[in-house]
Amino acid sequence: MKGKFIVLEGPDRCGKSTQAKLLAKFLQEQGKDVLLTREPGGTPTAEEIRSVVLNPDLKVRPMAELLLYEASRAQHTQERILPALEEGKIVICERYTMSTCAYQGYGRGIDLNQIQTLNHIATLGLVPDVTLVFLMSDKYFVERGEYLFSDRLEKEDVSFRQKMRQGYLELLKMTPNAHLINADQSVEEVQAGVQQWLHHHKIF
Repeated sequence: MKGKFIVLEGPDRCGKSTQAKLLAKFLQEQGKDVLLTREPGGTPTAEEIRSVVLNPDLKVRPMAELLLYEASRAQHTQERILPALEEGKIVICERYTMSTCAYQGYGRGIDLNQIQTLNHIATLGLVPDVTLVFLMSDKYFVERGEYLFSDRLEKEDVSFRQKMRQGYLELLKMTPNAHLINADQSVEEVQAGVQQWLHHHKIF
């Protein structure tokens, strides 16, 4: 691929969206051609799937949830991510395959081998050049939730969040070019760390 694929991972409310926007702005100021996108979503079809899978009024079974995420990913990868990488763009994506392993694997208890197989099919084998994993203390999740709308996944209990968070820590160890970011820091401190790490590893 001519471009670079940067994925921001982590639990809900850890600041991924804010950091993704700040990183995109920084890179654009450096003269880079950037595509900022997200999962689930990123295309009209994938966004419609997102509205279903995150709807707090719906009861979605774990396997159905997994397949909805993978359907969204297949559409997103083929319609937006791969073409952008072929054009030489830097693609910044909020979430990708690691989130599915953390949420549906460690959180829901679905077999990781099944998930990894579906991830590979949906992505056509595409993997990020770098994965930044933002983890924060659970107290911040609760504090931020006091003034935010909660989707279906954000309404899960603390036990689910603990299993999912542990999943991220374990997945970090087995994922090439993955780096842990302390999301308990201020927005400015987090972004400075992101830029420093990417520059050190010659991502831009």
